[in-house]
Amino acid sequence: MPTLKRDDDVYVLDLGDGENRFHPDWLAAVNTALDEVEQAPAPLVTTASGKIYSNGLDLEWLGAHGDQLQTYVVDVQALLARVLEFPTPTVAAIPGHAFAAGAMLALAHDFRVMRADRGFFCLPEVDINIPFTPGMAALIQSRLTPATAHEAMTTGRRYGGTDAAGAGLVDAAVPEVDVLANALDRARPLANKNPQTLKAIKAQMYAGPLEALRS
Repeated sequence: MPTLKRDDDVYVLDLGDGENRFHPDWLAAVNTALDEVEQAPAPLVTTASGKIYSNGLDLEWLGAHGDQLQTYVVDVQALLARVLEFPTPTVAAIPGHAFAAGAMLALAHDFRVMRADRGFFCLPEVDINIPFTPGMAALIQSRLTPATAHEAMTTGRRYGGTDAAGAGLVDAAVPEVDVLANALDRARPLANKNPQTLKAIKAQMYAGPLEALRS
């Protein structure tokens, strides 16, 4: 389960050591951690202690709780929207795979750092026959160039870290041992940003995707 700790003037949210799928309990734990960050604002770095940042939706849970599909999608999109306009700077430190909604969660951050030599950044919805919701499509297209969004969304390409950096999916691809340190180095200089101002700026920048995610 996700755990939050403070590293001097930066929060580090570890999403877990498994697949870190969006089980309802996992979503609740992440939101609780975000509540804590908002109460004492500081830059936020999210990462994982295993080889998977997140594999996205918990399809096994959803298969057993199909009657809760609508509520579940609302909760998932609410988390993506919350991170997209979070009132503190956010950096995703991706130690391996980021798939589907897990990749979207990373895209909702201000910046992303990924392991260069192993792991994939992938939006596989076209291959698993799950069309993007309007909100998810809007989020992806707001954070990527049109060409990259088109390729990633329509082909399901698996981008390794170096390719992901070249395509603009992530801001940097570094050796495994440097992923978290690089993310922290990006976050620390941003510690003095006013939370209300930053949230207002993000809300204006991403008004369309936020509305789509929350509709």
